Amino acid sequence: MITIEELQSAIKQRVNNYNQNDWPLSKRSVSSCALLDSRNQILAEYIISSFAVPRHNLSAMDGYAIAHNSDLPKGMIIEIIGESQAGAPYTGKLKKGQGIRIFTGAVVPDSCDTVIMQENTNFAYIKDNIDKTQPYDIILSKAADVDAHIRKQGEEIQQNELVLQQGKRINPADISLLANLGISTVKVFKPLTVGLLATGDELVALGDKLKTLAQIYNSNTPTLKSLLDSLPIVINDYGIVPDDMAQTTKVIHKAMKKCDVIISTAGVSVGDYDFLTTVVEQLGQINHYKVAMKPGKPFVFGELTKNVDKPVLYFGLPGNPLSTVVGALQFVIPALWQMSGASLPEQPMQLNVKATLMNDITKSVGRADFQRGVLTQGEAGSYQVECFSNQQSHRIKQLSRANCFIVLEKDSGNVAAGNTVTVQPFPWLHS
Repeated sequence: MITIEELQSAIKQRVNNYNQNDWPLSKRSVSSCALLDSRNQILAEYIISSFAVPRHNLSAMDGYAIAHNSDLPKGMIIEIIGESQAGAPYTGKLKKGQGIRIFTGAVVPDSCDTVIMQENTNFAYIKDNIDKTQPYDIILSKAADVDAHIRKQGEEIQQNELVLQQGKRINPADISLLANLGISTVKVFKPLTVGLLATGDELVALGDKLKTLAQIYNSNTPTLKSLLDSLPIVINDYGIVPDDMAQTTKVIHKAMKKCDVIISTAGVSVGDYDFLTTVVEQLGQINHYKVAMKPGKPFVFGELTKNVDKPVLYFGLPGNPLSTVVGALQFVIPALWQMSGASLPEQPMQLNVKATLMNDITKSVGRADFQRGVLTQGEAGSYQVECFSNQQSHRIKQLSRANCFIVLEKDSGNVAAGNTVTVQPFPWLHS
């Protein structure tokens, strides 16, 4: 069996080749997207600022802007002849020894080179005792430095500066930046089309009634839709496929004509009624089958190539709900971000933290293990994690109660309480 790390690397290499050769990013369709709808879309252009930020010299403080070449020792008297507010700049010229009242964010006149904080003047007296509609004097209670408290024009962004790279996954901070630059629409890569299907005669769609004790609801498709919700993709739901070779072939053939990626749940083991691996081999190839992890060992990564203009990548997940979640988080979601055109730094990170184990864990050597647990943080900032006693992959209530996976290496065995373990908090808790 291939290890988790080997499979992750193999998928990454295959997707990289896909993006360069099978469906090059340079040839992908792009569309205009309203800025407020652009979160988690992949930027398909380079963003260059059309103006400097700040556009003018601005005051970083409430205080007084002082004319060039003024003497600024403690006790100096400055004549104040006007005022500059944010959005209402002072337009006159100042002479040596003069200044204006200025507020944070207001334009500093070209004839000024220093802003003095109001706290470093006799401001308290002026505030209550002087008619500020007329010129008045202030006295410096502290010597001032030239260029102090001024945000210089272009100190953050220069005109014509490249501010965002193609391949950026747009986040709220990027939206703030783009809005500050007056950009209301951006060009993004066309979303991938992802086909989802679930297999099994026992499955019943949500909303329908269970008619026999042998039936169960299809929970994996709703789970996958939720897990993939933040991705820039379009989902085609092909429903529930019965355990039948002809119907499985028909649905896969239909999906590969419309989709860039197909994700299935169940039907990838070696049972008499598991047909998906056979269908994938007939319509393409299986690149990897079985990964040394628990749960989720029968994981299929392949591609469908028969009578399509580009390969359709295929991910076959086991049918147990926990296996579906683990496989999607470890392999499918990173691959979809990469296929979508997100550059490597922009693909969501899988957080790993170290925590002290609070109870004993039983584990067999040979496969990496993802065990459900509850992660907490103490007052000193250190993490502790408690593992659930029963880790069977069909148990769904514990997955809802957990907030993390405890990740145990392939070659590790039992772990005693008090040891340090690696923990992956569930991404939906910090997104």
